[in-house]
Amino acid sequence: MKYHISNDFIEISIKDLGAELCSLKKINDPIEYIWQGDEKYWNRHAPILFPLVGKLLDNEYTYENKTYKIGQHGFARDKVFDVFTKEDDYICFKLEDSTDTLEIYPFNFELYLGYRLIKNCLEISYKVVNKSKKEMLFSIGAHPAFNWPLEKGNKEDYYFEFKNTKELERLPLTVDGISNQKEIINLENNKLPLSENLFKDDALVIQNLKNKTITFKNSKDDKSIKMSFEGFAYLGLWSKPSGAPFICIEPWHGIADFIGHNKKLEDKKGIITLLENEIFESSYTISV
Repeated sequence: MKYHISNDFIEISIKDLGAELCSLKKINDPIEYIWQGDEKYWNRHAPILFPLVGKLLDNEYTYENKTYKIGQHGFARDKVFDVFTKEDDYICFKLEDSTDTLEIYPFNFELYLGYRLIKNCLEISYKVVNKSKKEMLFSIGAHPAFNWPLEKGNKEDYYFEFKNTKELERLPLTVDGISNQKEIINLENNKLPLSENLFKDDALVIQNLKNKTITFKNSKDDKSIKMSFEGFAYLGLWSKPSGAPFICIEPWHGIADFIGHNKKLEDKKGIITLLENEIFESSYTISV
């Protein structure tokens, strides 16, 4: 089922499957900012990544001497959420553990995903509650995809603009996991020019970014998308270098496995630990 909320500036649509954002438009403007999905390239829009971000080595992890199999980015994106609260300009979805989730993730939890409209800004919030009688280990992240280009035009007209940033610190992705051999991407006037070739070696995984604001712009008009993600340790930038007309900006609390990781969940880099009944909260914003 699909839900809609709006204010005087913007309107959005969200599916209960994955509580996934699937449309973002300005009022009285036909331009769609969110990628609409296409099986030829990628048939998602903006999935939530939970309880893991990225890919595990051999798609498995160990916890308390038991091995669990789980796919890339976890399971929440493929679960139907319940509507917890709905107002004209705000909606919140809820997901709880189930028999199915406990088979691959041995923790009791409540996950809330909220969407609030504030003028021309969409605030997306996460709330995780540990309902287990033990520590809970998890990661969580965003994966919104935007149309690239937003209108007719060339992809090469677009760029990412960062705030007061001269260089990006990239952790290269390989078929064997993330490499510790970081790479430096130099920026000119805080800008990273965009092209399909930029993603020939998969996503750009950025760490140690001090200013947590990024803007998707182009040199031909004034249409742009700004994302702010204070508190997120990592940023993923991704598209498929195959003509795919979308680009993803992904704030992450967590990261894929590194090369040679021992597969222990408690030793995973970026993992978050919650005590019994402890609450984790985080949010990011998208402005158009």
